[in-house]
Amino acid sequence: MANTGDIGVGSVLRFNGELCAITEYQHRTPGNLRAFYQAKMRNLKTGKQTEYRFRSGEEVELVRVDYKLLQFIYPEGDFMVVMDNETFEQMHIPTIMFGDTYEFLKEGMEVKITFEGDNPILAEPPVFVELEITYTEPGVKGDTATNTLKPATLETGAKIMIPLFVDTGERIKIDTRTRTYVERVKQAK
Repeated sequence: MANTGDIGVGSVLRFNGELCAITEYQHRTPGNLRAFYQAKMRNLKTGKQTEYRFRSGEEVELVRVDYKLLQFIYPEGDFMVVMDNETFEQMHIPTIMFGDTYEFLKEGMEVKITFEGDNPILAEPPVFVELEITYTEPGVKGDTATNTLKPATLETGAKIMIPLFVDTGERIKIDTRTRTYVERVKQAK
């Protein structure tokens, strides 16, 4: 058994019989009260977010997990088909494990899959992806002074907000955790 000092962001633990991933974790010492750990957790089966306050030194059940980088091949119904590049074994990972970040997946991308034993429990796309804009309204010349954003559709069908100076056909870098534009990508000629 581990205690609350052994937990960090990204840890997976069994909480009330369910597997949960820690998304935020802070140690707090409020005034003259006892110290505690404030944790935000996401249930890996339902995706539901929950908060819990652990006492300092409280015992928790950490789950041993393994991570594998697998290659995304294609979507199939409610599943994403991924392949192990060493054994060429293909697996069907439920789309809900990716949350709404599945929209940024493109053939050939490496995704991080977390396993408990042989069962996949969590799936994450790359943190940053480079995609082409397939449609956006043209920007007005000289309208770059403000931090105004406009909607754009990407080659995978995902929709995000981008700055006015970015146009259709350009490649951009996106942070999949926040679904935000990072920068334009220079294209090799």
